Amino acid sequence: MFQALAIKYRPKTFSELIGQDSISQTLSLALDTGRLGHAYLFSGLRGSGKTSSARIFAKSLNCDKGPTSTPCGECENCRAAASGRHLDIIEMDAASSRKIDDIRDLIEQTRYAPAMGRYKIFIIDEVHMLTKESYNALLKTLEEPPQYVKFILATTDVFNIPPTILSRTQHFRFKKIPQKVVVAHLETILSKENIEGETQALEMIARSGNGSLRDALTLLDQAIIYSKGHLNATLVAQMLGILDPEILQRFFDAMLRGERGEVFAILEMLEGYECEMVLEEMGLYLKDVLKDPNAPLSLPLLDRFFRVLTDSTQLLFLNANNSFVLTLTALKMLEAFKIASLDEQIAKLENELFSGSVPVAPSVALPAPAAPLPPAVAESAASDSAGGTFARELFAELVQKIYARSFELGQCFETHITFVSFENNELCWRSSASGACKERLRLAYSFIRMCVEDVYGVGTKIVPQKVPAGAESAPKPADSMPAPTMSPAPDSAPTDSVAPLAPAPAKPEPALSAPAPAAPQPMPETAMPPVPADSAPLAQSADSAPESIAPTAPPAAAPTHDAQQSADSAPALDSAPAPKPSATPTFEELKEEFPLLGKVSELLGIKHIDVSDVKQ
Repeated sequence: MFQALAIKYRPKTFSELIGQDSISQTLSLALDTGRLGHAYLFSGLRGSGKTSSARIFAKSLNCDKGPTSTPCGECENCRAAASGRHLDIIEMDAASSRKIDDIRDLIEQTRYAPAMGRYKIFIIDEVHMLTKESYNALLKTLEEPPQYVKFILATTDVFNIPPTILSRTQHFRFKKIPQKVVVAHLETILSKENIEGETQALEMIARSGNGSLRDALTLLDQAIIYSKGHLNATLVAQMLGILDPEILQRFFDAMLRGERGEVFAILEMLEGYECEMVLEEMGLYLKDVLKDPNAPLSLPLLDRFFRVLTDSTQLLFLNANNSFVLTLTALKMLEAFKIASLDEQIAKLENELFSGSVPVAPSVALPAPAAPLPPAVAESAASDSAGGTFARELFAELVQKIYARSFELGQCFETHITFVSFENNELCWRSSASGACKERLRLAYSFIRMCVEDVYGVGTKIVPQKVPAGAESAPKPADSMPAPTMSPAPDSAPTDSVAPLAPAPAKPEPALSAPAPAAPQPMPETAMPPVPADSAPLAQSADSAPESIAPTAPPAAAPTHDAQQSADSAPALDSAPAPKPSATPTFEELKEEFPLLGKVSELLGIKHIDVSDVKQ
């Protein structure tokens, strides 16, 4: 009577167990040394030998010459166990007997001693199918069974078993059987069955088994029938519905020759298969090519092919059209041939250099170093040359972008930020902002940085420079209007130094009163056209004041006698005293004459200043 190969060649001893050497060795040593547990758990892939191992272990326990790892197979216990009629080896399918009543019946049987053998052994297959109540009912018996009871649990889904069950058993994990081991076992079976088979066909069957020996033996039965007793790759590929390796060989050979017509002709043939299976077979074919040292495809080209297959597989997960994915894959692979490898480009360039076909620029003698320039001139020259005119044009474009976002922010940026250089992807500028303008620039730094990367490129670093103390230069042309100077505060420094400017207060303050009349004061050398020296202390915009100038408290009273005397004796900028006004101007007239004064007063919220004692 015909028997399926999976049943006919089921292993009967641990030595016949395929692909599970570590497990068979551990169980054999446990039997030979007598270190036996009361409960075992076998988990792993279907068809990997779990149930077969449980039956071999049970037969070894009850053999008349046992417990032994090599049962005799001749005694009554061995023959009964092999035929499945042993009274003390009880197999239960947990998929069909999963209720708590079934577990209660099993627990009831554990109370009776074995009838034939040495142990009463319960083999529970697919134990993960039991209900929660069944697990709870089995716990105590599984933890402390009678000495003559052994439990062997088998499952394909160990993650669905409660930890309380796992902690009470010895867990053995059955691994996937390697493809080479499966192929060798199939060849052994074919030789015993006197059937011829090609190794390539057996490899296709073993690969389709996915590590399961029972699945591979089932497919081998089917292939023997389909091929009429002679297995070859073409017939096995047709039976399994997979690609013939010869078709893939023709496909990649046509790509190597650059014959697009033949490539698309084979592609039409491949559309008759499942797209996912075609991509998988291409990957397996390329993996075999990768292992071949004489393969015509280079390693960079194979790397590009694998990337193309990975991208195409991701398209399938997006429910893309199968025909479109295959066509796109073929086109990408054809384009990959046009990219020369890096090694080829380097070798070509070296050959051209050594052969002299590539002209080499003659060496140019460097000019002798010039005499050192003064610091101010050298800094100006470096600022003009670093980055070039194009970098300055980009900086002007950056200013316009900031103006487009906020006019006040753009005015503040243009007034106080000076372009220095742009080298090595670093934008260097000089900042003289202070007070409210400095705070406005700080709050908008993220936007400014985004504009810098948009204009100069992503990854551009900003390297700000502070204006050193005492090195402030004259205002930019945008600030050409003269700014009113401030009178010295009471108890101020000696008159030989320039009186500091008053910082802008955080909030608007009330109008300031003018001090008593005083003699004209000299203007600083860096100031713009002179302003009346005896004018009232006017609050200056914090945005236009250099950062290096130290803020002082706004004047609230007339200057002291010593300061007044020093101011009277100080010479004017043109070595002549300023003429006295014929009439006292009003605050509105001063704002009309000095527009910057009007802007400052509006910014600080100053509506009126008493200028009755101010000279022209």
